[in-house]
Amino acid sequence: MTTPFSLHFADGQEATAVRVQRDGELPAALAALGLKASRPVAVISGGADRLDPADQDRLRPLFGSGLVPALVPLGAAAIDGGTWSGVMRLLGEARSVTDAGFPLVGVAAAGTVTLPGDQPSQDRAMLDPDHSHFVLVPGDHWGAESGWMARVATELAGGAATATVVINGGEIAYSDVQRSLAAGRPVIAVAGSGRIADQLAAAVEGGPADERAVALVRSGLVQSVPADVPARLASVLTSVLTRA
Repeated sequence: MTTPFSLHFADGQEATAVRVQRDGELPAALAALGLKASRPVAVISGGADRLDPADQDRLRPLFGSGLVPALVPLGAAAIDGGTWSGVMRLLGEARSVTDAGFPLVGVAAAGTVTLPGDQPSQDRAMLDPDHSHFVLVPGDHWGAESGWMARVATELAGGAATATVVINGGEIAYSDVQRSLAAGRPVIAVAGSGRIADQLAAAVEGGPADERAVALVRSGLVQSVPADVPARLASVLTSVLTRA
């Protein structure tokens, strides 16, 4: 039986978490978290600890002026890897600063993170205190959460529209995109955010790109938006998440 428990962060923030071991536990786990299905869902994939401070400052408007304005009016939920780094930290920060109430669900492999109150570890990442919910899944290596993120998104959407947004990102982002496309989920790559997102955007535009990016774009489900126009991300994401 999946039993939720509270996480109490040092800054006073609180979140609700649940552990799962098998796919079949997801419906009960999400219900235990108080998350109702049949809502639009955005999966946010991208850079973590390799996103340097300068890039974080440059990309910050994408979250407060791009993602949040799209998610809030739709009653949508967002799903990411849940750690206090890179795009996940920026999304949590934007949610907190704007006082947005949408569910922000971190899906993390239990063996890669430390919970509040645990001893710090160089081999594990801290959870982000600005997330509202966490689903802790099996695994002790980065990327073990990727398939679970895709399944949580499908389960939480309950038939509603979903999308994956790629901002920067490395090898795990490629895995996230592959799993999204396998589920028929549209992908929005943010051009100019760096790394994998730029490769996908270049492939969309027919320019030089990594062979893997070109192969993924052949699905017809990948489109790109510019990093320096957050309103464009908001518009495209809203359009994708409101499709019947």
